[in-house]
Amino acid sequence: MKKMRIAAIVLAAVVALAPVPASWIEAWYSRGLYLTLQNALTPATNLVPIALLDVAGLMLAAGLMTIFVRRWRRAGLARAVLQMTITIVTAAACVYLWFVGAWGLNYRRVPLESRLEFDEARFTQAAARLLGERAVDQINLLRPTRSAIDNGVGNLQQAFAAAQSTLGQSHAVPGVPKRSLLGLYFRRAAIDGMTDPWFLEIIINPDLFPFERPFVVAHEWAHLAGYAHEAEANFVGWLTCVNGDVDAQYSAWLMVYENVWSQLPRADRIALAARLSEGVREDLRAMAARYETSTPIVRTAARDVYDSYLRANRVREGIASYTGVVRLLIGAGVAEGRTPVIVR
Repeated sequence: MKKMRIAAIVLAAVVALAPVPASWIEAWYSRGLYLTLQNALTPATNLVPIALLDVAGLMLAAGLMTIFVRRWRRAGLARAVLQMTITIVTAAACVYLWFVGAWGLNYRRVPLESRLEFDEARFTQAAARLLGERAVDQINLLRPTRSAIDNGVGNLQQAFAAAQSTLGQSHAVPGVPKRSLLGLYFRRAAIDGMTDPWFLEIIINPDLFPFERPFVVAHEWAHLAGYAHEAEANFVGWLTCVNGDVDAQYSAWLMVYENVWSQLPRADRIALAARLSEGVREDLRAMAARYETSTPIVRTAARDVYDSYLRANRVREGIASYTGVVRLLIGAGVAEGRTPVIVR
């Protein structure tokens, strides 16, 4: 048993630190082993109405607590604490190895931009302003015709398949959006959703507005398809939604507007916002009001933890990687009205 514990900890350290060529990860894992696993696991977790992450988390916590109490009674507090420290480190190593094998290696795949007809020279402030104007035109046009209710995400599945075909990879299976015990935390931390990297299911904030839901779901499906980087998941989510119905298109272009607006100089932000229709302004105010119901200290802590998590998984930009979708969209020519083209 002692040797197995040492082996698990050492293997986890090697996996975390070992340099593996991105081309190997892309060919053998992201486009091969991972998608095979995802096509088997997600349909199974879709059959379970509750988040398996909740079940596993509760079982792990209960198991560790039971072991600690038994050791405390048998050997005393000091020895129990020492033994539990070793047990927790071993458990953490095993959970990490499960994470890496089931999904986490996708952080190390070939960047999406290297597979797109991508031109860095397109990424200028003028192009960002142009993309923002295009986003405003789209949401002003789409908003009056979008549905006022949440019609579900069934009509997104074909759009998701079309987006994956455009990107030239085998299809991942969409996940059924689930609620979780984490819902209260999502509200307090202003988190819209997450992909469970152990059971390959998606969890969505129950407070999302109907016009937010399509893009958030598409973003999490992009993660299920192996696009771990947040900018890439935003890009694939956008590509999915623009192939969908009016609700999905509106949701995607609203995301683009928010991300572009946040990166423009103040004068450009004012000019861009002035072009919004009253209906779009109403939706943005509703989103801002929902954000304000979160708890600042929880929100900040959650951002810091996630930023550290992303950097630990070799995402140098950390949480700022979300806004990298603007660079991808502009570099792929979307600001000029082009359709993203895959070159390999």
